[in-house]
Amino acid sequence: MTQAPVAAVDLFSASVSLIGLAILAAAVAATVAAIYRWYVKARVPVGLAVLGGLAIVAIYLNTSTALGQVIGGARGLLDLETAMVNIAIFVAAAVASYGGNLAGDRLAREFALAGAGEFEEDVGRLVRAIGRAIVVTLPDEIEDIEGYDPVAEATKSDLAGKSFVFPRGLTVDQLRERLITRLREDHGVGHVGVDLTRDGTVEYLALGSRAAGLGPTLAPGTAATAITADPPNAASAGDTVQVWSTEAEPSRVLTAELRAAADDVVTLAADLADVDRLDSEVRYRLVTLPAEARVDREFASLLRNADETMDVVTIAEGSPLDGAPVGSLDLAVIARRPAGGSIDAIPPRSTIISAADTLYALGRPEALRRLQAGAEAESSS
Repeated sequence: MTQAPVAAVDLFSASVSLIGLAILAAAVAATVAAIYRWYVKARVPVGLAVLGGLAIVAIYLNTSTALGQVIGGARGLLDLETAMVNIAIFVAAAVASYGGNLAGDRLAREFALAGAGEFEEDVGRLVRAIGRAIVVTLPDEIEDIEGYDPVAEATKSDLAGKSFVFPRGLTVDQLRERLITRLREDHGVGHVGVDLTRDGTVEYLALGSRAAGLGPTLAPGTAATAITADPPNAASAGDTVQVWSTEAEPSRVLTAELRAAADDVVTLAADLADVDRLDSEVRYRLVTLPAEARVDREFASLLRNADETMDVVTIAEGSPLDGAPVGSLDLAVIARRPAGGSIDAIPPRSTIISAADTLYALGRPEALRRLQAGAEAESSS
């Protein structure tokens, strides 16, 4: 009996094993990439997908070799021919896994972009049912937060009906914070007002944009402008300065706040009505003034750049808040004006709210919205 037929059979078997295992590795890598994209909303690391494909190949080879040695006395892994075949299989599986990774990720992205709303909703219910995660789906109608610049319509359209997956077991507050973080970091939204139920249902969603640069740090009624000037020695941002002309008889033009200085270019923040006095073609001289407390400007500047904002609410007759203490509200009441009385700044938490009181409240948009709703009179029905 010659060995040629056996060699032919071995070569054919090795080729079939190589092709079959490469296809299996590609399928596993594609599955890993698709699941990762669906769950994390990002592309899977290449090494993780390739590792998944190679792992299934290694399991198969180890299992088949062990069974072959026990049942039929097959060659060991260290035989030269077996080692060469296994190396070829691993190389082919690695290449196929890389291709499967790309294909699976692209398929998952195209499926998501095409919108598998019904499928995603069914899968979301199934995932919630087995307790692995919770799916938060945004409403189709997204409102604007009053007092903030609106978010671009393209961003709203992209977010309408979009679903986010979060770990199950979070409290409502934790879930809200996770959702707000995702909206801010992934979609560039500045302010988010959202009401959630325990099962992740979005009852209300409103968005606002956050202006970048110097604008958010300016108090209302002020503007920033750049001039050519000789800044005083050791002056820094935040100093109050006087702007003087450099004529033969110098005169004071205005008083402003120094925001930045680079060589002889100085950025100032001043009252909007005074900015027109400055001429971009004229060189000025600055004089630093002693520190002056401007609590109103500091508060307005910080408030414009914070998550919280301020609102003024008047308590109506028959409101459920009539008779409630200030401390029962889930926001900060910075002032209270009784009907016909004077303003009571930072009222104690035990202060009782009465009808016709005007409250100056500081809080997040969703808390202020709830305060507005609570300040209205209850319907007789």
